[in-house]
Amino acid sequence: MLNIALDGPSGSGKSTVAKIIAKKLDILYLDTGAMYRACALEALYRGVNCLDEGAVESFINEIDLKIVYENGAQKTILRGEDVSQKIRQNEVSMMASNISSLPCVRKKMVEMQRDVARGVDCILDGRDIGTHVLPDAEFKFYVTARPEVRAERRYKELTEKGQTVEYDKILEEINVRDYNDSHREFSPLRQAADAILLDTSEMTIDEVTEFILSKVKK
Repeated sequence: MLNIALDGPSGSGKSTVAKIIAKKLDILYLDTGAMYRACALEALYRGVNCLDEGAVESFINEIDLKIVYENGAQKTILRGEDVSQKIRQNEVSMMASNISSLPCVRKKMVEMQRDVARGVDCILDGRDIGTHVLPDAEFKFYVTARPEVRAERRYKELTEKGQTVEYDKILEEINVRDYNDSHREFSPLRQAADAILLDTSEMTIDEVTEFILSKVKK
């Protein structure tokens, strides 16, 4: 079974690259971040504080969350509704960083992610794929970029979608997420010892894609 793990901080380009690689290799792409965002959205629906572990634990194991694929694209279904766009809102992004720090949430999502990876050739991107979710993955990459570059990418992405955002606020949020993700107690963001480090600050998406593909095809 071919498993490729892409880890790295928010806005490093790993999700975009993972989707392209999945198409080129004709394998499944699992957007693990979307799963945590869906958990945050469920908490929002319930009016639950994402850092209140007791409140989150009361619903996480029964969460009505499904990941489906249509025409090669992943859709996130929560309570029977396609929330693929809703979970991309900035408010949900920040909540996802908080809820994903809870051990009960990570345990449930990792369980679901491993189930997928066991049955099919796939590429997963996230914060702890190579270190925790798929420690035995054949190929591991740690994709990063300077915070300012990542903030600029996020700003461009959101404004193109018609959202009104401020660059300085996005940069601040990215720095907060980086700190939270790398300092959480359970399964923090870090580079796996056997992962290839890839700084994409000065690279195009095509260059990053070709670099990873060259290593995999070797």
